Amino acid sequence: MTTSNPTSTKKVAVFGAGNAGLTAAYHFTKQGCQVALYGAEGFDEQIHAIAKDGGITSLAEYHGSTLDYSGFAPIDCLTTDLQQAVTYSDILILPVPSFAQELLFTQMLPHLSDHQTIVLMPGNYGSLVLNQLKNELGYTALKLNFVDAISIPWATRITGNAQIAILGMKSFLPIAALPASKTDAMIALLQPIFPLTLTPLDNVIAAGLENINFGGHPLMTTLNIGLLENFPGKFNYYTDCCSPATAKASAKLDQERMSVGEAMGFTLKTELQAMNELYNMDAKSVYELNKTSQTHGSVNSAPKSSTDRYITEDAPYLLVPCVEFARLLNIDTPMATSVLHLTNAFNDADYFKDGRTLTKMGLDNMPLSDIIAAVS
Repeated sequence: MTTSNPTSTKKVAVFGAGNAGLTAAYHFTKQGCQVALYGAEGFDEQIHAIAKDGGITSLAEYHGSTLDYSGFAPIDCLTTDLQQAVTYSDILILPVPSFAQELLFTQMLPHLSDHQTIVLMPGNYGSLVLNQLKNELGYTALKLNFVDAISIPWATRITGNAQIAILGMKSFLPIAALPASKTDAMIALLQPIFPLTLTPLDNVIAAGLENINFGGHPLMTTLNIGLLENFPGKFNYYTDCCSPATAKASAKLDQERMSVGEAMGFTLKTELQAMNELYNMDAKSVYELNKTSQTHGSVNSAPKSSTDRYITEDAPYLLVPCVEFARLLNIDTPMATSVLHLTNAFNDADYFKDGRTLTKMGLDNMPLSDIIAAVS
């Protein structure tokens, strides 16, 4: 289905018809863009629902909470044809889980052309991995722009067919390009599309280390996994799974991330500082933040098993890279390593091998100075 939007000044293609994909398509359209929304066959239920409804509805109220950003947006192009989506625009947004990035990019490669920009939300070092994959698959000459964001801009969920609830949005979104020398140009290109301010980070490694899910998601899920699995749907993750003790453990884990960043020359923000700034809060502790955040506490939502993304994305794609960089720098990471051993046992996995390693990022056997030079 195609509808026209004569006021649009930019085109953008969004890949993935999940919570973030639908919200991105809705909000980019509201920003005055023409949008293509791609859903792969088998994951295209919402594509057909949006076509039937004529667009995406963002709710004004959900479970008794009043929501911002409500309205309706017709989507210019809805498609299950990957080539059509790739060639629709020079700006390609991938708000997909990290474990989907490589497969999706591999499928996109034959249709990509020089100077297209690929934005990963969240990045989680994806730019490094995809650039390495591009070269390994024989596309070395293809000139692409890669951008890693620390996360998606929204706290959002699909609530029905062609329907979303935007529970909140960050005040700004930190990003970095690969190489970092392109970051300012990428912000200039992307800012008109995004409904919040884009801010620069040192490079894509800093962007991975600044993901605010690092200190909370995999550890708090691990510490609460018995209750979460035995009583699915009964908890609000942030208010019920965070206790004084789990907050202290998360702070220890966060300090390992901070130590790695400092050794690499980055000035990272603590989880508390980042969350306060991103959500306009003034909490005095991570515990207080989790207990009082209206964005995160307004609706019951929590992982129901160890196969939830809070583990299967955040452990291999956030904790593993940090541990890999720590080993390179001879920094101990007992908290991160312990969480990885436990989550490996939960899921019969080997995240140390299958996660986002230096080898997959194309950074193995390199001293720190060469790594920094490679991403600068």
